[in-house]
Amino acid sequence: MNHGKVQVTGQELASRGRVVIDGVTKRFGETAAVDDVSLEIERGEFLTLLGPSGCGKTTLLRMVAGFEEPSRGRILLGGRDVTRDPPEHRPVNMVFQRYALFPHLDVAGNVAYGLVARGMPRERVSEQVASALDLAAMSEFAGRAVQQLSGGQQQRVALARALVNQPEVLLLDEPLAALDLKLRKRMQVELRAIHRQLETTFVYVTHDQGEALTMSDRVAVMDHGVIAQVGAPEEIYRSPRSRFVASFVGESSFVPCTVQEAHGDARIVVPEGGTRRVTARAAGEGHRSGEAALLVRPEAVTITAAGDGLLDGRIEDIMFTGAMTRCIVMLPGDVELRIDAARVDGLAVGDEVGVTWAEEHAVVLDRVAR
Repeated sequence: MNHGKVQVTGQELASRGRVVIDGVTKRFGETAAVDDVSLEIERGEFLTLLGPSGCGKTTLLRMVAGFEEPSRGRILLGGRDVTRDPPEHRPVNMVFQRYALFPHLDVAGNVAYGLVARGMPRERVSEQVASALDLAAMSEFAGRAVQQLSGGQQQRVALARALVNQPEVLLLDEPLAALDLKLRKRMQVELRAIHRQLETTFVYVTHDQGEALTMSDRVAVMDHGVIAQVGAPEEIYRSPRSRFVASFVGESSFVPCTVQEAHGDARIVVPEGGTRRVTARAAGEGHRSGEAALLVRPEAVTITAAGDGLLDGRIEDIMFTGAMTRCIVMLPGDVELRIDAARVDGLAVGDEVGVTWAEEHAVVLDRVAR
């Protein structure tokens, strides 16, 4: 006899919190905001949808939440097809950029609202609210009016309100965008810690590439309604598969080159304005010959004496940024190369210099952006 308890199989338990987006398209009139996207998010994963405004990331998140219905395709949560289910029938909760707190309720009342509405016994409500407030580091503010809270504190209340329902999947739509830089960075660390503690699946939307790299297990970069690349943060940064991803994630310089030979993932290239053959990694299977561009990150470039590097150029600007100094070097063909160096003693605007980089830090991409 099971005394009325629902028996959960091992397979069902393993699939809880797993999200499958299968060929999903969302059209608004003739415009495809999301275009045939397929993505699997594993249980307990922190996945970030990253991209510029209008790329479809929030629309995709809203379809997972149930606030938008796909024009085509399906969405599975925990192995169950929820494509046509309303939000309240899905094991998810959402944290919005605008906190949407109830001004007539105190902090504890805001967090408890959903539990009370479902008719949960008062004692259990109190226990779960206390646990959620403790997790969000807001226990001491339980009786405080929400209008008396700072922006960061209000965001913690919104987070506690979502977590108190113990969702299988937590959806976060640019929740830190309204915070100042210092508080945003602190909240990034705390959100990551909460994720590790709960092992709940987090699906996070942001246009901030630094935020995505800092917090995520994987990042899905979106562009014009499609996923341009998905992978671990280091893979996205070090091995972008397109100029769009390279440009959007981190800072990049693109040096025109000609591919002369292809050997597996390696390409032998000659940068324009130079004569030396260098080896670089290829993005994908293309660029076996002909015109291409070398992606070079600012921190990978070293300034040398003119004639001693891979290319020669002229310093156009020097800017102190704190931990690093940014140098802008103009290469042949008016190609701008950005360089971050710890020290640039003895260098001045107008100096002729050489530049070089380790071969493993250069990636061959399309010459023309796409």
